[in-house]
Amino acid sequence: MKKRMSWDRINKFVYANFKLSLKYVKDIKNYIWFSFILFFGVGIFGYFFPVLFEEQILNLIKEIIAQTEGLDMVGLIRFIFLNNLRSSFFAMLLGIFFGIIPFFVLIVNGYVLGFVASKTVVSEGFSILWKLLPHGIFELPAVLISVAIGLRLGMFLFVYEGRRKWKEFKRWLVDAFRVFLFIIIPLLVIAAMIEGVLIWLWG
Repeated sequence: MKKRMSWDRINKFVYANFKLSLKYVKDIKNYIWFSFILFFGVGIFGYFFPVLFEEQILNLIKEIIAQTEGLDMVGLIRFIFLNNLRSSFFAMLLGIFFGIIPFFVLIVNGYVLGFVASKTVVSEGFSILWKLLPHGIFELPAVLISVAIGLRLGMFLFVYEGRRKWKEFKRWLVDAFRVFLFIIIPLLVIAAMIEGVLIWLWG
């Protein structure tokens, strides 16, 4: 009986916070749309003009390949999850510095995505894009939501005009971490599992 009450309490807690997280995501939809448009805009630029920082990007890709070489499926999933978790967390939290870091994350990741897609199509053909698509279905929303939260935190001083700024900012941080825990992390787990399994199967 006690165990059932405990599980019911946990379920209610998770459900309540998940609903609050969804509400917050809805509240920042303008930031999410901005992040989405900028990311894919830069991605398109990277696709048609894959000439900027070519050596650095190729070295980065080689480094990632070297780090994942020899990993089994579980190792791949863990590597992908932790890598995306760090990127998303810092894009969100470091947004408090006027949104500079998440903006930079958008530009870099968008261009790298376009660059990689362009080089891959040249060597493998357009059909390869259908294989790449499942990798981003859950990962990209998680990253874009993280960036959107970071941008919003960075705009706090410019958009909030009420009193008790510190108290309100702490509430914004609580909302941000709630979304990170109840939406972003689950999305990253699913994304890592899908991507890890596909890489392992196709590799």
